[in-house]
Amino acid sequence: MERLRVALLSYRSKPTCGGQGVYLRHITRELVALGHHVEVFSGQPYPELDEGVILNKIPSLDLYRDEDPFRTPKLGEYRDWIDLLEVGTMWTAGFPEPLTFSLRAHRELKRRIGDFDVVQDNQTLGYGVLGIQKHFPVVGTIHHPISVDRRIELEAAEGWARLSKRRWYGFVRMQAYVAARLKPILTVSESSVADIHRDFDVPQSNLRLIPLGVDTRFFHPRPELPKRKGSIVAVASADSPMKGVATLLRAVAKLSTERDVNLTIVSRPTPGGPTEQLVAELSLHDRVSFVHGISDDELGTLIATSEISVVPSLYEGFSLPAVEHMACGTPLIASRTGALPEVVGDAAVQVAPGDPEELAATLRRLIDSPELREEYGRRGYDRVMERYAWPVVASKTVEAYREAIAAR
Repeated sequence: MERLRVALLSYRSKPTCGGQGVYLRHITRELVALGHHVEVFSGQPYPELDEGVILNKIPSLDLYRDEDPFRTPKLGEYRDWIDLLEVGTMWTAGFPEPLTFSLRAHRELKRRIGDFDVVQDNQTLGYGVLGIQKHFPVVGTIHHPISVDRRIELEAAEGWARLSKRRWYGFVRMQAYVAARLKPILTVSESSVADIHRDFDVPQSNLRLIPLGVDTRFFHPRPELPKRKGSIVAVASADSPMKGVATLLRAVAKLSTERDVNLTIVSRPTPGGPTEQLVAELSLHDRVSFVHGISDDELGTLIATSEISVVPSLYEGFSLPAVEHMACGTPLIASRTGALPEVVGDAAVQVAPGDPEELAATLRRLIDSPELREEYGRRGYDRVMERYAWPVVASKTVEAYREAIAAR
């Protein structure tokens, strides 16, 4: 098959958590393994990429860096009008990165007309992507529409916080406008197909379903290592209401009065933020720990040596953590919401989202039954081996590239 030259855009690509950076690393590695030339264009945080993948840094002003969020840049940091737009949007409570990254990427790719056969946009969906489309075939990627995040966070907010959230998510209207003008768009589940069609008015005929894969080099059972008794693990953004961490903490608080359990959450909560406050309110300091910045191998070991894993989300467009948990052979409890039932099938115990009572009862049932844990661990592992592998994802993605090139 003809070798393709691929440019892949990602406005932020955090390597250790969050779907965009993880997806970027694996899809690019497998595209290169298939013989294609791949260059990534990314803003901060930059991705970790494997050998053979070229990273082109398109720096933003990095206004949301972990150590200094919502910072004010020094006068000498401003380079052009896009930087002014970025700061001005932040100062007026909006989130500028999808728009400003897309404008910078458009400017960069205009200098490289003729260098690429196809461009894949990894959920930026900024107006600049439509400019890029004038020069290259563009394949869109939407893991799930951010309109769902917006809806859930607005429901959880009150008073001035509600107005602030509405402004922060102002970029969603732009994403809907751009998405409706891209073809094809890749997404990861039937649930996301329905959500994108409903919220972004994208014809279902423009959407291509390609599930995400799991890196079984790191996420696999480790029968030689003992399980940590009473251990529960979750990989979830701690302070995002959509990820359901508050539900999980309340369930563990209830359970800890009856069983000796401990919970590890792979995330970095905001110091003094809502999650840390809830841990204190529930007196869980000796039961809950947070880890972040660990390697894939360390994460795989953590999951594989836990007795139970949980995805307590209020919504998921796919959930790579769910697949990683199953790949490690760790029995999984997952919310019955979004794409999760589709992803886990009968290989996980499903519970109602946002219900700490049901989650606590389900955790208790699994803790008390080694046989049930073994059964669901085996079911999850078998399901992953049958359905989720990155080489297959990459091959299907190349088919979408060729569709976009042929259409142009």
